[in-house]
Amino acid sequence: MNLHPHFIEIKKRLTICGMILGLAFAVCFYYANDIYTFISTPIISKLPQNLQLITTKVTAPFMVPFKLSLIVSIILCAPIIIYHIWQFIKPGLYLRERKLIYPIMLTSLSLFYIGMIFAWVIICPVALKFFASSAPNGVLVMFDIGDYLDFIVTIMFASGIAFQIPILTQILIKTEIMSLEQLTAKRKHIIVIALIIGMLLAPPDVISQLLLSIPMWILFEMGLLCSRKRSTSPKIFIDKIQN
Repeated sequence: MNLHPHFIEIKKRLTICGMILGLAFAVCFYYANDIYTFISTPIISKLPQNLQLITTKVTAPFMVPFKLSLIVSIILCAPIIIYHIWQFIKPGLYLRERKLIYPIMLTSLSLFYIGMIFAWVIICPVALKFFASSAPNGVLVMFDIGDYLDFIVTIMFASGIAFQIPILTQILIKTEIMSLEQLTAKRKHIIVIALIIGMLLAPPDVISQLLLSIPMWILFEMGLLCSRKRSTSPKIFIDKIQN
């Protein structure tokens, strides 16, 4: 049976992505303990000295490295997977659409990684230090390795998603769904929405939610600033030509 060329193409690219992801997972799983140490050490070093990581589940010593390896391999292979997705859909796009979507994809991926690094460097140490210091006197603070990993991963992914706000702002303005003036006028509503999104994405504590919501508001303002500069620069250029 002859398959449609599109099915052959997508099968080929899915096979390549699967093989690369499998290889990355195997390497990450082999170095799972080193990766866990690399991720946790900068954060634990800022916590109280008596804090310890423990496990209370029988399967945790295996499942936590397995889960960590899978997450890290997906993060590392994301650019390759997105590249193959782009190569598959690119022939069906007009040149104007390619020029619009390609930089959006690159910028979105870059902002996602920046957001994850921001959470790892800023949000996670502050939030965990707050929780560790909130324990009553005489209570020995010990984080479960599974819960600890889930907390860090949740915060990092939530921050990566939150850092997409400038992209969303640009899309709304470029597609004329909302104008720059309309977004500026709805600044108060955006702040409330940022708080709600932070509440939904971040773990259920005020510190993590604020540490995620405040950067979202700042990123929204940055998106407006970039849009304002782009909208005024052509006018300045035209004025110079006319003069």
